[in-house]
Amino acid sequence: MKNIMGRGRGEREEGEKYMGLLKLVQILSFLVVFVAGIIIGLATSSHMNQFFTSQSLLFSTNRFSAISQSSMEQNCTVVQTCEDVDYLRFEKFIHPEKLSHKLSDEQLLWRASMVPYREDEYPFERTVKVAFMFLTRGPLPMLPLWEKFFKGHEKYFSIYVHALPGYKLDVSQDSPFYGTQIPSQNVDWGTVEMVDAEKRLLANALLEFSNERFVLLSESCIPVYNFQTVYKYLTCSAYSFVESYDNPSRYGRGRYSRRMRPDIKIHQWRKGSQWFEMHRKVAIYVVSDVKYLSVFRKYCKPACYPDEHYIPTYLNIFHGSLSANRSVTWVDWSLGGPHPATYRAENITEGFIKSIRDNNCSYNEEQTTKCYLFARKFAPSALKPLLNLSSIVMEF
Repeated sequence: MKNIMGRGRGEREEGEKYMGLLKLVQILSFLVVFVAGIIIGLATSSHMNQFFTSQSLLFSTNRFSAISQSSMEQNCTVVQTCEDVDYLRFEKFIHPEKLSHKLSDEQLLWRASMVPYREDEYPFERTVKVAFMFLTRGPLPMLPLWEKFFKGHEKYFSIYVHALPGYKLDVSQDSPFYGTQIPSQNVDWGTVEMVDAEKRLLANALLEFSNERFVLLSESCIPVYNFQTVYKYLTCSAYSFVESYDNPSRYGRGRYSRRMRPDIKIHQWRKGSQWFEMHRKVAIYVVSDVKYLSVFRKYCKPACYPDEHYIPTYLNIFHGSLSANRSVTWVDWSLGGPHPATYRAENITEGFIKSIRDNNCSYNEEQTTKCYLFARKFAPSALKPLLNLSSIVMEF
């Protein structure tokens, strides 16, 4: 009985050992399969990532190549390499081909205020030009006279026309005035909008790096000398021509507002002709000013006439030494009133034009009789006799 019980107990213990080993083998097998599964999964994931990455790169490369090829085909021709295109972009930066743009006044003035600080030669061929800036409501009645004046000198001038929005200057493609209109805004006489228009003209002209001198003209202005004389006179001048003087009457100091203090004091207040001529450096100073124009915008209301005071006052405060303190545009104020005398066909004689040409003034610290290069105001009827006299008196 004891043997039977001992043998049963031994068999049970051996069975339990066997079952334990079996469970251990099952656990180890499970672990092996689990670990193997992880390894296989990681390997498979790695291969899949490599596959999709390579496919993505291949797609991106092909797409980039297609875009690049399309861009190359658009920008580069057999004759014109990509290096040429880059150079032309620089050309467009220093010589804008078209005057039309979508810049706001704020953007335009900011862009025009940029100046190179390097004082060595320009990194491109630069022929000094005079910018002729016409501030007009619409038509240019003296257009044929100006076309005759400019003829044959295209390399030495630029033209900019600021007319009322919506007006289109109708000239032929061979006219020097073709494509010269700049984006404009409404301008009311006697308001700060006149100064805005002047700055707009200056800013557009400053985008052309070859422009060195800037002259403001109206539709009633005429030249009284030929182009060669005007060009040499302006480009050889050491000074700008901006009239600025202290007028104690109600037409001068009487327009000053005490609310302009402390930025502008009464002893700094100046009056002058709207029709200025400037060196490039002075033009940049003018378009860069924000502070003093804002003072005029607030306090120089109608009957103050900002166009007669803003630039004369601003230059007097900061850059007076850069100006000859006179205008090169002749105007007759002898009749009195808010507007100068207007000359018509019956007034145009050889003697009259010669009287404008013969005056006394200072030029580069020396005395001269050649003071006025332009004159105003001339009615449309004056065009024909002026054309007849242009070759005799004005010599063009």
